[in-house]
Amino acid sequence: MTSLPFETVPEGLRLRVRLTPNASRDAIGGVAMDAEQVAWLTATVTSVPENGRANKALIKMLAKSWKFPKSSIDIRSGTTQRRKTLLIAGNGVALAAQLEHWLTQHAPG
Repeated sequence: MTSLPFETVPEGLRLRVRLTPNASRDAIGGVAMDAEQVAWLTATVTSVPENGRANKALIKMLAKSWKFPKSSIDIRSGTTQRRKTLLIAGNGVALAAQLEHWLTQHAPG
C-alpha cells in the first residue's frame, strides 16, 4: 500500500475520510484516490446527514472497529461535506502503525 489516507501530526493522526451517508450498511471500505492523487478512506453509514447523525455514526463505527475511545476522534474539517478530515488523538506513530495493519487485514483491494 503506497498511498495512505492518514499522516502523523503532533496531536496524533490526521485521517482523510470520504463518507457516504444513507447507505445500505455501515462499513469501512478501502482506500480511494481522488483526481489530485490524494488517498481517502472510504466509509458508508446508514444514518442520514442531518443534525450530525452521519458524523456521529462514522465516529462510533471507527472507534468500535479500531478499538479507540470515541472521545479520541474529532472531525476537524468537512462536517457538512462528504470529504472529512479527522484527528485521532494519541501517539501518531503508534496509531499509524495500527491503522496500516488494520487496512492490510480488513480493507478490500
